[in-house]
Amino acid sequence: MDNAKQLVENITVGIQEKKGHDIVVADMRNVEGAICRYFVICQGNSPMQVEAISDSISDTVREKMGEKPVKVVGQTLAHWVAMDYTDVIVHVFLPETRTYYNLEALWEDANLTRIPDLD
Repeated sequence: MDNAKQLVENITVGIQEKKGHDIVVADMRNVEGAICRYFVICQGNSPMQVEAISDSISDTVREKMGEKPVKVVGQTLAHWVAMDYTDVIVHVFLPETRTYYNLEALWEDANLTRIPDLD
């Protein structure tokens, strides 16, 4: 398994540990002009949960892969936190912010995989 796919799997684990939901992985490898190989998009129900999800992602990836994000933005308000792992960019949204920006439709050329929510 290549490093980017392993990174996506560990990011997903971090999201699920804090009950993040509606996880979508956008495979950007065949999208011309894409800035990364994968987008991982998910949501939490409150700013506190969005922050907890982003912290969990960071902790999980650091523990399992020894990697830190290059940049994290949006944690102050926690309506939309973006985490840049170079090959993978993670977006953690509040539901209304996710609906407004609709990244899944923006990257309609990408192959989208929906990860089932854990109970």
